[in-house]
Amino acid sequence: MNQPIAGLSKPLAGVKVLELSQIMAGPTCGLMLADLGADVIKVERYPQGDDARRYRRAGDDGLPPSFMMLNRGKRSIALDVKRPEGKAALLKLVEKSDVVTENFRMGVMERLGLGYDVLREANPALVYCAITGYGRTGPLAACGGFDLILQAFSGLISVTGEDGGDPVKPGVSIADVNAGILAAFGTLAAYIERLRTGQGQRVDTSLLQASMQHMYWYAAAYFSRGIVPKPAGTAHPLIAPYQVYRCRDGGLAVGGANETNWGRVAQVLGHPEWVDDPRFNTPDIRLANRRELEVLINEILSTDTRSVWASRFDAAQVPCGPVQTVGEALDHEQTRSVRMVVDVQSPEGGSMRALGLPVLLNGSSYVAEAPAPRVGQNTAEVLREYGFAEADINQLLDSGAAFQGGASERLTADEL
Repeated sequence: MNQPIAGLSKPLAGVKVLELSQIMAGPTCGLMLADLGADVIKVERYPQGDDARRYRRAGDDGLPPSFMMLNRGKRSIALDVKRPEGKAALLKLVEKSDVVTENFRMGVMERLGLGYDVLREANPALVYCAITGYGRTGPLAACGGFDLILQAFSGLISVTGEDGGDPVKPGVSIADVNAGILAAFGTLAAYIERLRTGQGQRVDTSLLQASMQHMYWYAAAYFSRGIVPKPAGTAHPLIAPYQVYRCRDGGLAVGGANETNWGRVAQVLGHPEWVDDPRFNTPDIRLANRRELEVLINEILSTDTRSVWASRFDAAQVPCGPVQTVGEALDHEQTRSVRMVVDVQSPEGGSMRALGLPVLLNGSSYVAEAPAPRVGQNTAEVLREYGFAEADINQLLDSGAAFQGGASERLTADEL
C-alpha cells in the first residue's frame, strides 16, 4: 500500500520546484521533494534533456530504468535559456516558484544571466539550492565534481577495501546520493525559515561535503591522535567482533558491539571461556587482536550455513544478518513492509517497482507515482499553469525558445 492516510494531503503539496539539476545528486533531491508532494518541474534542453536519459545498458528500451528511478513524479519543460525568449520564460516561472535546484559547475548559471542574484530579484522569497563539486569557496571551487572523484578526494575510498589490500570505491554513488539528501534537508530548512520571515535564501552543498560527512569517526581518530585509518574490510574501526564472517554458504554480519553481546557471541560459538581470555577480555584488546579473533570465528562458522547460525544468534539476541544480493534485499518482505519498494506507474502504462521515500510520517508512505516524463512532455501544460497566454506559448514554440515533446522518447518527424 503506497498511499498516505486517507484525507491527509502530502506535506509539500502546493510547493513549486524548478529542477535545473541533472544526472543524480540534484534529481535525488527533487525525487524526495516530489514524494513529499512538491510539484517538481524539470527544466531541460531539447532534445537531449538530462544527460542521464542516455545512461543505458544493452537491451534498455525507451527511458532508461536508472532515469525512471530518479525522475518519477516530475514534469518536464524544455527551454533554450540561451535565447532571450527562453531566458525570459524561465524568469517568469521563477517569479511563481518556491524552489530552484541546480548542480552546474560554478559560474555556469551566472554566465547564463541566471545566477542567484538575478533570480532573487525576480522572486525575493525564492529558495535557491545549488550542488557543486567542491563547494563555492576555496582553491578548488571552480573545478567540476563527480562522485568517484570526490569519494577519492575526501578520503572515503582510502578506508574502503579489504584489510591489507588496495583501497576500492564503494559500489554505490555515496557522494551523489548524500548530496541530494543534504540538498533536500537544506531546502526544507530554508523553506521553513521562509514561512517565518517571507524571505528566501541560498542553500549550498557539495559532493565534497556529502563525502566528508561519512568520515565522522575517522576524522575523530585523526584529530585526536593523528591516526590515518586504512581499509579494514567489513570490520569496524572501534569495536570487535563487528563485521562479516564466512559461513559454509556465504557471509553473515555479526555484531558483538558491547560486553553483553560479546558474551552472547562467545556462548553461541561454544567458547564461553573467551570472555575471560586475556586476548579478548576487554574491548580495546579485542580490537587489537581482531584478526586473530576473525580467524577463530570463521573456523567455527564455516561448519554450518548462514540460516543455521543466524537462527542461533537470533535466539541469543545477538545482532546478525546475512549478506544478501541486491535482488534478495529488494525482494525481501521486510523491505516492502517499510515501503522501500513501492509500485509506481510505468511510462508505457501499467506499473513498475521503484525505491520509495526512506521516511515514514505517522507511519504513512508518500510516493510520487506518476512516471518519469519525456523531454519537454509538459512544456505547454506548465507554461499555461504559470499564466502564459496561448499566443505567447505558440510564439515560444515557433521561435525555438521552447519545445513540446511527444509521448515517445523517439520523436516523429512531425514532432521534430
